[in-house]
Amino acid sequence: MNKYARAFLLLVFLLPFAYAHTTVPPFAAGLSQAKARQTNARFLTIPFQSKLVGKTLPFNVLLPVDYDKPAARNKRYPVLYLLHGLFGHYDNWLTRTKLSDYAANYSVIIVMPEGNDGWYTDSASVPNDKYETYVIQELMPDVQSRYRTIETREGRAIAGLSMGGYGALKFGVKHPESFIFVGSMSGALGAAAWTENDLRGFEFIWKTLLPIFGPENSPTRKANEINKLYGEVPPSRVAALPYVYLDCGTQDPLLSSSRSLAAILFERKIPHEYRELPGTHAWPYWDAQVQKILRIAARKMKKSHAVGVRYDRGLVGACNI
Repeated sequence: MNKYARAFLLLVFLLPFAYAHTTVPPFAAGLSQAKARQTNARFLTIPFQSKLVGKTLPFNVLLPVDYDKPAARNKRYPVLYLLHGLFGHYDNWLTRTKLSDYAANYSVIIVMPEGNDGWYTDSASVPNDKYETYVIQELMPDVQSRYRTIETREGRAIAGLSMGGYGALKFGVKHPESFIFVGSMSGALGAAAWTENDLRGFEFIWKTLLPIFGPENSPTRKANEINKLYGEVPPSRVAALPYVYLDCGTQDPLLSSSRSLAAILFERKIPHEYRELPGTHAWPYWDAQVQKILRIAARKMKKSHAVGVRYDRGLVGACNI
């Protein structure tokens, strides 16, 4: 990688997060988990206390516009989990996009959890940094206990940007029983395979990867490498995977990792949709693409829930470039 490519990569990684906290409320450390901050009829912040991670991990919730109406008293809703990126936090989706406006058009509960810089992975070196197990064993059950959710995989989807895109697709292949749809926007899909040499000049990124994934060829790396996980799915398990969506901007330096995974999905005949669109690794791109995520996730959950165990698999290898 030449110095100009490195400078561009540095720029696109830092700019989205340089002002990510300008409208961010302070973390709710020390607040009672039983008290949620409700700022309007649809938006709540839950100061969840994780026993696994040993920290307060707040999450934001957007409820459908009809959730509290008497006519919806017995209605259950599908849930979309939206994951933030590296150096971001749980509130980025609401402060950096118009998600609240877009969500008003869907009968879906949207949950935006705190993942810190943990790559949604159980750390190889820090015992309490269990950001994968936290989502599956603590966050999802807590959401189910608080809200009228559809509690089967047919009513659950997960997606994210950059680090969150990596996490979402990893959840899909490691926990296919939990999700009907997984989505990645500008995914940092090569994270578990990146080496120190790959990231020369980007030590600030490498410092987040080493404690999570460990040294090269560590068991944690092998257990969380996206291309390896999807590439080694037995043919008998392909039908059990969630529908996979991934997109990336054509000016994004992470484009090659999305192309690489898309090729594996196509070769293995894993149902998916892959899109390349004009854009960089930045919030204007994600603000546009989260609308696509909402449309597809809502459709997949609606169709899958309506037909029970008959999952809508869509087109295999749909590619829009």
